[in-house]
Amino acid sequence: MKKTTTAALILILSVMIVIAGCGNSNSNSKNTENKSKDNETKKVEAVSGASEASYTPYDQLKDKYDIIIVGAGGAGMSAALEAKAKGLNPVILEKMPVAGGNTTKSSSGMNASATKFQKEQGIEDSNNLFYEQTLKGGHDTNDKEMLRFFVDNSASAIDWLDSIGIRLNNITITGGMKEKRTHRPEDGSAVGQYLVKGLVKNLQEKGIPLFVNADVKEITQKDGKVNGVKVIFNQADEKVITAAAVVITTGGFGSNKEMISEVRPDLEGYVTTNQIGSTGDGIKMIENVGGTTVDMDQIQVHPTVQQEKSYLIGEAVRGEGALLISSKGTRFTNELNTRDKVTAAINTLPEKTAFLVFDSGVKSRVKAIEQYEKMGFVIQGDTIEALAKEMNVPADQLKTTLDTWNSAVKAKSDAAFGRTTGMDNDLSSAPYFAIKIGPGVHYTMGGVKVNMNTEVLNKDGKPITGLFAAGEVTGGLHGENRIGGNSVAEIIIFGRQAGIKSAEFVKAQ
Repeated sequence: MKKTTTAALILILSVMIVIAGCGNSNSNSKNTENKSKDNETKKVEAVSGASEASYTPYDQLKDKYDIIIVGAGGAGMSAALEAKAKGLNPVILEKMPVAGGNTTKSSSGMNASATKFQKEQGIEDSNNLFYEQTLKGGHDTNDKEMLRFFVDNSASAIDWLDSIGIRLNNITITGGMKEKRTHRPEDGSAVGQYLVKGLVKNLQEKGIPLFVNADVKEITQKDGKVNGVKVIFNQADEKVITAAAVVITTGGFGSNKEMISEVRPDLEGYVTTNQIGSTGDGIKMIENVGGTTVDMDQIQVHPTVQQEKSYLIGEAVRGEGALLISSKGTRFTNELNTRDKVTAAINTLPEKTAFLVFDSGVKSRVKAIEQYEKMGFVIQGDTIEALAKEMNVPADQLKTTLDTWNSAVKAKSDAAFGRTTGMDNDLSSAPYFAIKIGPGVHYTMGGVKVNMNTEVLNKDGKPITGLFAAGEVTGGLHGENRIGGNSVAEIIIFGRQAGIKSAEFVKAQ
């Protein structure tokens, strides 16, 4: 009874936190920001878009399930829904107080090619174009087999989401892409919170148990097969739960400073956009049972991060027409180049920061800007000159820059930097806005090695029986650089695959 009461109280507190938009208790993790204030900010962001719905009470926990899914981000929830559709009994264990993980923080959208929504809107696209542009963005280092599966199953992932009430029919463009294929919610809002809310709703409708404050510490094995996990509930109660298969969807290690410093000491001191729970737990657990990793030193730095709160400013802002402006009031790069190249351009500036400048038209097309305003990131001016004063940049130079850009949009030719996308609208609708940004650690391309069935592979390239993984915890798909909008696509496409293949494995036992 005491355990039940404790769990109920923690559940109520977690739900109140989400409703109030406040943070939860401070973390003791040494891999998060050093100051307690920063810890609280990060935890606020980790929960701020999660579903307000209740999670499964602790007293409903069973000792055995068909499939255990570790991590309640987009990949884990997609896996659970597909496993349930196959007639099995999955459970999701999430260490944070709410579902969502890094998925909640996703902003720009979900890339997919040759979709029904593209066709409805007259956008010509193909899987081959998607493949070629992603391969180029990854410097030809992507796992080509994974990439082929990824692009060929992207449209069906959009259809699947639509079939369960998650409609992504507002389409924009991100850096490194030539076609509009970044799918967003109908109103143009950030994709993450909408996606998490919809997935949690589907889990509840289908009776799939989702336990929060469930910190999985170890994958267990018997007779050479994975057979369950050891998990600590509410930082107190340790349990061993068994299953015929385990799916790891715990995300990357973008908030683990020690792991990042180990593989990329050059990134020491960078802020991170990752939620506080992205500490590489799944990678470590998988290595402990014989799994291997790939591309661990490939860590993406996102060019547009609000530095004080380590908050990502989504690529859709640039995709809808925003410019990157230096302290001199000038452009300095093609804003929609790949993330690594835009980051490099910002780092050549003396201050290593810049401004995103846009007008009211961009603001109307990117609903996420409303959230940036609420968080105090947005500077405003009724005129270009007024905005320049707020930015502390030369007014005459900023006006010249915007006038030159507007002429380039009209001519459909950017003579200065060769930009060819995100030029559907000029920047002429007052008032004008700016957000100060700089680079930040955003995504870990490396992770555990899996095959097309999402089975985790050992050092000999053989599947570890009963162990599957999907999402940012895995590596290989993105190579040396990830294209914006591909992470959301990855978690849905491979999350579904993990649910389907783990279910097939269990049924064959």
